[in-house]
Amino acid sequence: MAVNLPLPVSANLKPVAGIALGYAEAGVKKANRKDVLVLKIAPEATVAGVFTLNRFCAAPVQICKENLAKATADKPIRALVINTGNANAGTGDAGLTHAHQVCQGLATLLACDASQILPFSTGVILEPLPVDRIVAGLPQAISNLAEDNWMNAAESIMTTDTQPKAASRTVTIAGKTVTLTGISKGSGMIRPNMATMLGFLALDAKVAQPVLNKLVKEVADRSFNCITVDGDTSTNDSFIIMATGAGELVVDSDTSAEYAALAAAVTELAQNLSQQIVRDGEGATKFITITVEAGKSVEECRKIAYSIGHSPLVKTAFFASDPNLGRILAAIGYAGVDDLDVSMINLYLDDVWVAKNGGRNPAYKEEDGQRVMQQSEITVRVNLARGQASATVWTCDLSHDYVSINADYRS
Repeated sequence: MAVNLPLPVSANLKPVAGIALGYAEAGVKKANRKDVLVLKIAPEATVAGVFTLNRFCAAPVQICKENLAKATADKPIRALVINTGNANAGTGDAGLTHAHQVCQGLATLLACDASQILPFSTGVILEPLPVDRIVAGLPQAISNLAEDNWMNAAESIMTTDTQPKAASRTVTIAGKTVTLTGISKGSGMIRPNMATMLGFLALDAKVAQPVLNKLVKEVADRSFNCITVDGDTSTNDSFIIMATGAGELVVDSDTSAEYAALAAAVTELAQNLSQQIVRDGEGATKFITITVEAGKSVEECRKIAYSIGHSPLVKTAFFASDPNLGRILAAIGYAGVDDLDVSMINLYLDDVWVAKNGGRNPAYKEEDGQRVMQQSEITVRVNLARGQASATVWTCDLSHDYVSINADYRS
C-alpha cells in the first residue's frame, strides 16, 4: 500500500498535443497484462534525456544515448517504445541486437528509420529479451494510439509498483497556456543517478534542442536524482522530456524569463512523479523528507542527506516508529564530510529539537520523538551551521515487506 498516494484519475491526465500513446499485452513475462507501450511523437518535437550512471547500463540505454546523439531537425526522434517484465541488461551483444530489432520493428510500422526510435526496458536483469513477443505486440499498440491514453500508459510500464504513477499540470507563461503530463514507474532498486525508474514527461511548448538538453538535466537533478528507496542504482534508469511544439509558447534561450517559468513548472511536476515512486517504495509505510541546511556546498548537504536516507538502521527505526535517533547522528558522521564540526550540528524531527550543538538537546523528551515517529510523513532537518547551501532528499522506511518482495521478485 503506497503512503498517502491517491490513484491518478484518468480524466485528470491532460492530453498533450503532438503525443499519442498506445499499449499492448505482449506476454513479455506474464499473460494478460499491459507490458508494451509506444509513444508516437510529432516530427517537429524536440526530445532530451538523462540516464543511469551504472556501468552495466542496459542495452536500450546505450541505444537511446546513440539515437539521441544522432537526432537532427531533418531526422528527429519519432517514437519511444517501452517494455516491462525484462530489463535487457547484462545481456551483452545479444541484448543490443534485440533492442535494435525492437526499434526496427516499430520503425517499419511508423515508416521511419530505426535510429529515430528510443527503446526502454524494465524488469529482471540478466535474462534474454523476448524480442519476438515484443515485436509481435507492436501492431496492437499502434492500433490504439490516442492522445488521452496516459493512464493506460502508466499501467503499461509498472513492475513491482502497486499502482500507476501519473500527473498533469496546466500553466500560463508569458500569457500562453502550456500543458504538461508525465508518467513514471519505480518502487525498488531506487537510488539517485537515477533509480530503477523510468520517467516520461511531455509538454506542448516549443523548446530549442540545446535549451531542452539543459532543462532535462536541471530538472532531473532537482527531482529524480533526489530520491532513494534502497540505495541501489539500476541499470535502466531513464528520464525523458518531450517538447512537442504544438502550443504557442516558444523557449529558445535558457536565460529568458520564459525558461525560468517553464523550468519551475516542469520541476514541480517531475518532483511529484519522483515522490510518487518513493511513496510506493517496496514495502514502504512512511514517506520521509530529509533536508540538510546551512552547509558549505550543495554537494556536502546531499552527501549527508543520502547517508541518512540510505542507512538501513535509520530506515528500520522509522519502520518501527522507534526514536533511536542516534542512528541519524551516526549516518551524518560517516557521510564523508571530513572537516565537519559535529559540535555545531542541530537535528530536528519535524517540530522536535532532538540534538543541540552535537549532543542530545536537554529539553528533548522521548515521547516527543515517539509522537513524530508514529506519523506516516516525517521531516528530518539537519542544520550544519557552516554555510548557506542546502539540499533535500526524499526516502521511505525499510520494512519486512521489502525483503519479501525482493526475495520473491523472480517467482
